[in-house]
Amino acid sequence: MPAFIKNYLFSITFLLTSISAFCETNPHIFIDENAQKMVKVLKENKSLFVEDREQYELKIKEIFEPMIDFRRVAATVMGKKYYFAASPSQRKEFVNVFKDSLLDTYAETLAQWENQTITTLFPENGDSHLDQNIKNIEVRQTLNTGSSKYPISYKLRKNKDNSWSIINIIVNGVNLGLTFQNQFQALAIKNNEDIEKTLNGWVSDAGDAGISG
Repeated sequence: MPAFIKNYLFSITFLLTSISAFCETNPHIFIDENAQKMVKVLKENKSLFVEDREQYELKIKEIFEPMIDFRRVAATVMGKKYYFAASPSQRKEFVNVFKDSLLDTYAETLAQWENQTITTLFPENGDSHLDQNIKNIEVRQTLNTGSSKYPISYKLRKNKDNSWSIINIIVNGVNLGLTFQNQFQALAIKNNEDIEKTLNGWVSDAGDAGISG
């Protein structure tokens, strides 16, 4: 292969890698690109919700699951008291239980939206002004279901590799993290603070966060 072709291919590969890395380290682009992927999947696979529910949810989970720091979110939902009372294996168990229940709830809620569009609210002066030492940031969106508009706020935390992960979501004023934390505490009290029984009885439920198609 001629040297100039090798150099050309190397340049293209480097450029694509750089663009991908920039998207992952830019919180607004990170949220926006994944949101648009989600909308596309929902519109192209609407019939799957009825025909093959498991496959439909899998398509949503493939996009949404890597975006969330489930370990951190699950620890917050448990609260300091119950998190430290739980054994390492119970903490790990809850991360998995919480992840599955949240993704199932999220997928089912999304299926109710017919002609939805999502608009990300980018900073007027872009993200270039962001202090590199900032560890937390909020990214806002507007969800248009076709008949109503709803605000969505994502709370993100920077990872060691400078990428970002979702640690909380507020939909139409409903703080999902706080809602789930209150549910966990109520369930723990109901089970006389027995962690194992609480984990076995866990079902995450934030309703539809006041959203209807």
